[in-house]
Amino acid sequence: MGRSHRDRFAGLALLALLPAALAACGSGGQSGDTPPSGKAPAEEAAAKSRERVQAYLDALTARDAAAGRSQLCAPMHAAFDSAATGPNGDFADHFTVPEATITEVRSGPNGQEVSASITVAAGSRKAARSLLFTVTRNGADWCISGEAPGERAVEPTADPAEPAPPAMAPSPVSSQ
Repeated sequence: MGRSHRDRFAGLALLALLPAALAACGSGGQSGDTPPSGKAPAEEAAAKSRERVQAYLDALTARDAAAGRSQLCAPMHAAFDSAATGPNGDFADHFTVPEATITEVRSGPNGQEVSASITVAAGSRKAARSLLFTVTRNGADWCISGEAPGERAVEPTADPAEPAPPAMAPSPVSSQ
């Protein structure tokens, strides 16, 4: 009988200490599972992706190519530099972007996918276009790693006497 009492006592002691031991596994505040923002990884990814694309759209409306470039991943810089202000580039001189809105943020196969709707204007002629940005984590930061035309948005509306706005060719910032 002496042995069964010892076994019971050891079992009870183990059960009493188990919750404290398990709780200590998740404490410390330095867990690699939770980002510094305190948000869950999926929430942080969506928020950071939205921030990056919004900053790019703001640069597009402000016609600030340098600010737009700073939102891109480093491998995209050379292509951006050679085409951004060219005839079909995002920052071309002959058109403006009076409106740009993020319409959706979702997880995709190559990172976060952010859909946006922009209004492109050339003179009084305007056209709505959709863009799909891919945003990926690069070390501790996030950057735009791709841009492609999205689904066709609203048809052009404008004065028929004005020339058509430029066709939105895929940006030099293409998905990898």
